[in-house]
Amino acid sequence: MSANVIDLKNIVKTYDMGGAEEVHALRGVSLAIGRNEYVAIMGPSGSGKSTLMNIIGCLDTPTSGLYLFNDVNVSEMNDNDLAKIRNKEIGFVFQTFNLLPRSDALHNVELPLIYGGVSSAERRRRAQETLAHVQLGDRAHHKPNELSGGQRPRVAIARALVTRPSIILADEPTGNLDSRTGEEIMMLFEELHRTGNTIILVTHEADIAEHAHRTIRLRDGMIESDEPVKKRKTVAAAAAS
Repeated sequence: MSANVIDLKNIVKTYDMGGAEEVHALRGVSLAIGRNEYVAIMGPSGSGKSTLMNIIGCLDTPTSGLYLFNDVNVSEMNDNDLAKIRNKEIGFVFQTFNLLPRSDALHNVELPLIYGGVSSAERRRRAQETLAHVQLGDRAHHKPNELSGGQRPRVAIARALVTRPSIILADEPTGNLDSRTGEEIMMLFEELHRTGNTIILVTHEADIAEHAHRTIRLRDGMIESDEPVKKRKTVAAAAAS
């Protein structure tokens, strides 16, 4: 098995807007993301980062180019095969969290396992275990409106983790949070990375991207830069030096 979970080679995505008009969202993007990497994808509006996220997440397919996910060519998969990869291999964390308001935290976390055909007893066990992993074991039977602003994204992260995916794909996960809660969620992502998860973070906020270990910047559908993150010196480290 390759050391990379994701290999993109010369990915092009063109949208036909009708008539002779075309939008070139991605113009030959090539990149590899290794197992247990922590990557931030950045870029201004119209840079192609949302299109790239959708292709990585198997929510869309490229016009041309090769996409290998865990050494499997997904570039030309049909909708059913793409759905299987999304359900089993990719944990999504969306900006709005997309929690079911009338269901408790446990049921929200169970959902991917229901779609995956996991037995009732096993999915409840795994959902409870995953909620405990994000420090919400005692909030399993609370509905989203009974949870704090910092607890709701933790439920969404638990739902992303419950299938034991190859990657966690987070789209602006702190966009609707205050700065303190956002920092708590980023600390949780750092902890998940330390325990072996591959994390891909899509963000337009530089301070959020600094939590990653590598930043890929897009502009006009192409990679502008791809480099390690220069870590800020923490207050504790500064005091010790």
